Amino acid sequence: QVRLVETGGGLVQAGGSLRLSCAASGRTGSRYAMAWFRQAPGKEREFVACIRWSSSLYYADSVKGRFTISRDLVQNTVYLQMSSLKAEDTAVYYCALDLAGLGGVLPGPYDYWGQGTQVTVSS
Repeated sequence: QVRLVETGGGLVQAGGSLRLSCAASGRTGSRYAMAWFRQAPGKEREFVACIRWSSSLYYADSVKGRFTISRDLVQNTVYLQMSSLKAEDTAVYYCALDLAGLGGVLPGPYDYWGQGTQVTVSS
């Protein structure tokens, strides 16, 4: 079993920055992909960013240029650095892990999910 623990959510003013962290523990192996999704009230879960085992990076168009995904392989931790935040970024942000290492923009391939951390951007 893999456990994902997310931290870093909170309240931030529009235009500000915030960094989310997700630490993975358990039997992750060494070839996993990790991603961030978000879900606003009344909306479907939305892909935000992904880093594959190969280190390839993928971003949703809505966050490209503002968000950066990175990882620390030693700590098994993935980060999401969010800048120039907008009110539309308000959502619960979820960390996800794909043991196969490929990830993707849909939630189906991911094997494990974090509990979510709330990000609220005030305008």
